Amino acid sequence: MKRLLLTAGLSLALGTAAQATTVHILMENVPDTQFVKDQLPEFKAKTGIDVDIEAISYIDMHSKLVPQLSSPQGGYDAIVVDFYWVAEFTQAGWLMPLDDLIKRDNVDTNVYLPALMNLVGRVNGVTYMLPFYNYSMGIIYRKDLLADPKEQAAFKAKYGIDLKIPTTWDEYRKQVEFFARDTNGDGKLDFFGTVNQGQRGDCISMQWSNYLYANGGQYRDKDWKATFNSAAGVKAVEDYKTDIAKHGPAGAASYCFDEASNVFSQGKAYSFVTFNILLSGFNDPKSSQVVGKADIAANPGGGLNGGWGWAIPNSSPEKDAAWTFIKWIESKETVKKRAFEGGAPTQAWVFDDPEIIAKRPEMPQLKVLVATAQEFPTFTYTVDFVESLGRELNLAVTGQKDAKQALDTAASDFNKLAVKAGLQK
Repeated sequence: MKRLLLTAGLSLALGTAAQATTVHILMENVPDTQFVKDQLPEFKAKTGIDVDIEAISYIDMHSKLVPQLSSPQGGYDAIVVDFYWVAEFTQAGWLMPLDDLIKRDNVDTNVYLPALMNLVGRVNGVTYMLPFYNYSMGIIYRKDLLADPKEQAAFKAKYGIDLKIPTTWDEYRKQVEFFARDTNGDGKLDFFGTVNQGQRGDCISMQWSNYLYANGGQYRDKDWKATFNSAAGVKAVEDYKTDIAKHGPAGAASYCFDEASNVFSQGKAYSFVTFNILLSGFNDPKSSQVVGKADIAANPGGGLNGGWGWAIPNSSPEKDAAWTFIKWIESKETVKKRAFEGGAPTQAWVFDDPEIIAKRPEMPQLKVLVATAQEFPTFTYTVDFVESLGRELNLAVTGQKDAKQALDTAASDFNKLAVKAGLQK
């Protein structure tokens, strides 16, 4: 009887998926979304199911998702969830647990990197998402400049050390200073040592996290009490402020990653502390003037770990069709195709696949980035904390507020939110 019921249930589920005409998905407007779009004709041919992807900017996603997720029936059948939102969305009961479907269809979740399953996969032992792509952060740099004998000689003469892939924060800071130049002789920088994102909110918070880790700082202790307003945090703010004022383009105080990445892609900067997913774009001749000249290195002290996961909202009108799509887009064959295009993998085998490495030799280094990445505080009120932190960091790096005072304010806000979430007593 159990077998008959299971068979009937599977037939019903597959039948429902087959009848669905369209799976509606909200995604961020990033390269990995395009890599998914490129595969959709094949999915349509295999299943008869259409997929409509609405791609918007990150800054608009959360406000657009929440009303849909909290509604009894929303407009999205599947979504991608940033790690910032995982605790909020799961605690609100907005995401459908996937464990029964995973077991029913023998989906192997052991292929995913454990760090990413912990970040955007499982919560308290329940699987709510399959990791989609990682955006762990590192230092994207100009490898052609690093290998130039004239640059190497000049750097050695000035600093007494070799010009090479940086392994310490001090070494990288010297490189940033060294490559910031006024090549026109008009007293204004026109080639930059690095490009920073000063825009409030997520933009500055994520990039500054790398400065915090590189200076030996952490966001919190084991009791969820803020520690980022330490001496290391203050030094991280001062480093960030210096890079905006002395080593980067005018206007960087209002940049987010689109503006910052445009500067690097135009060949106007030596380096950029940013998401690994941007490297493929810098090697794309359709959008970059530094094709073949860019590479990525691990941030000293570890870069910020980040990732997105595929999820099915409880408000989804077409859950079975959404699951059919998620299984397919995360299948080995499709994941490999996305990796060839430049996708940022979450499945461990991709980093070691000889065919993928042959086309993307940066894969072993990307594996190091993910392995050494550090976590941002993720809890029910992460979005609120990011707004506070981003505001205070912007005030500090633009000289409107003392660094320690700004961090103390953000730390106070963090502690209040941690208490509210029941994490700190």
